[in-house]
Amino acid sequence: MITVEGYAKINLTLDILGTRPDGFHEVAMVMQSLALSDTLDLEKTEGAISLVHNREGLESDERNLAWRAAALVKERYGIKGGAAIRLKKRIPIAAGLAGGSADAAAALVAMTRLYDIPVTDEELCSLGAELGSDIPFSLMGGTMLATGRGEKLRRLPAVPHFYVVLAKPPISISTPWAYRTYDKEGTDRRPDNAAMEAALASGDRKEIARLLCNALERVSIGEHPVIQEYKDRMLGAGALAAMMSGSGPTVFALAETREQAERIRDAFADVEHAEVILTETRGRKA
Repeated sequence: MITVEGYAKINLTLDILGTRPDGFHEVAMVMQSLALSDTLDLEKTEGAISLVHNREGLESDERNLAWRAAALVKERYGIKGGAAIRLKKRIPIAAGLAGGSADAAAALVAMTRLYDIPVTDEELCSLGAELGSDIPFSLMGGTMLATGRGEKLRRLPAVPHFYVVLAKPPISISTPWAYRTYDKEGTDRRPDNAAMEAALASGDRKEIARLLCNALERVSIGEHPVIQEYKDRMLGAGALAAMMSGSGPTVFALAETREQAERIRDAFADVEHAEVILTETRGRKA
């Protein structure tokens, strides 16, 4: 059996530069791994791919990215056997935290290890990009500038350690909807990725917190004011900064100390149906 972790991410920045000829949006965003992870266990089978998991409402067939990733490795490398996948979900679903991409990345790694397939990081990232724009980052982890449709990566100076509180309201936001609405409405604030890179290089936590910016936040908050309510609650509890990750709806807070992070987490004790998790930033893959 092979066991691999798939790690969540947050966006420290997210900028949209326009629409590409292929229909995707051109983006430039600073992405950061978290210690929060899903666990995948894979065992060889005689032929089929199967998937079981612990999360109600999550697909367990070819609609699941982990299943598709394992099937892609099987097809691409001519593997006759299959894999039984057991997935333990901890990352909230449809949350802007790349949980599905994290699972796909873990499945790619686990499947190639299970069948002793020698692959480079570049080959894995190329496979991952066929399935989803966030999967190459999920494979590499750490602190990265992602461009193109999100699959082109450049390593940035590692973020100084932060505790991170995640709070997902009981709503869902369609990523295509968010981008379509952005195309119509635009935004009143865009990130400065060069300044963020400089802040990372200097390890200035307060400057990093000040520079958090997500171009999709305005449209998502316009439709779902609860996102702003969560941000305000976090800031009121002492967060260095709070922002929506990805297209939402999860809001994250940055904290310098665990005590501070626990105060932010505890500020949601009376909020019904909020999915709240205390985690921390994580470096690049070993």
